[in-house]
Amino acid sequence: MVMMFTGLLLAQTNDFYDDAPLNELKMSKVIIDGEVANPGEVDFSALQRREVIVKETLLDGESGKFTGAYLYEGYSLYDILNAAILKKKNEAEFPPIIDLFVEVENASGQKVVLSWGELYYPIHRHEILIAAAVRRIVPSKTKKLWPLPVDSKLVVASDLYTERNISNPVKITVRSSKIAFKIDRNIPDMYAPELQFKAGDKLLSTIKDGKLTGNMVSYGAVFYGRGTGIHGTTPFTGVMFKDYTVDLYPVSKQNLMTGMILVSAPDGYRAVFTYSEIFNRNDQAEVLIVPMYGVKTQGAFLLYPAADYFSDRSIRCLNEVRFLQADEL
Repeated sequence: MVMMFTGLLLAQTNDFYDDAPLNELKMSKVIIDGEVANPGEVDFSALQRREVIVKETLLDGESGKFTGAYLYEGYSLYDILNAAILKKKNEAEFPPIIDLFVEVENASGQKVVLSWGELYYPIHRHEILIAAAVRRIVPSKTKKLWPLPVDSKLVVASDLYTERNISNPVKITVRSSKIAFKIDRNIPDMYAPELQFKAGDKLLSTIKDGKLTGNMVSYGAVFYGRGTGIHGTTPFTGVMFKDYTVDLYPVSKQNLMTGMILVSAPDGYRAVFTYSEIFNRNDQAEVLIVPMYGVKTQGAFLLYPAADYFSDRSIRCLNEVRFLQADEL
């Protein structure tokens, strides 16, 4: 009797996510291309397998259509692109890597985008995979068995609506923004008194110094730069970017898949975000527009991406936001 009880204990664990069988997925050859010096085929045999858990939900009207809960096992894009030697087209003008993004294409020609910041800057790393295996996360009471995919899949675990989880990815293209800016890193006491929102080059809206309105939220922060290290530990208080701009750049399937946002300051410093990493998060680590009124070299607005480990994409003197599609950027 004791032996039987011991056997049951050994078979059962506290892990909710390993109760169903692991099913291997059909993998395709994946090519890395674009602004890299060493393009070529991904060698999956050299990479570690990692796991993410996902509640797959597609955009459906004003809400979502749940399709299943899964654990995916596969290869993170963090690892896949780790040895890529970057060869930015605009490196002479703008060496920082925060205007890079990647386009992932599947065998059917569908494309989705991911910012370089999503891959290499988040506090929680390795949450974007090319899945090679899957297991259901089965409800203990209903025993509902969700449909299983057959082919490999791009999986973005931080997305609320999983429109970027496209099947059978075959190509990863690294790109930088082709939009040119005047670079002047020697502007004395730089201060931007207004923030403009544009669709491409078309002006949609402007916030003047002191006129930011909306529900203010506060995030405790340890503000740490990749180059200069610690900047401070003062909380940031501001308005959620997605709440302030959702009427300017509405949620749609296309925007979730290929929407991009380019943010910049008067000195030409800029960063790229995807639509989904701002408007489509499931972790509530939101991007804030922070009022910095009257603060020399900071204001009147600062962008604070709470999910980033480093502060590099936190644009001070934020004066322009452009809403784009990937092919425009």
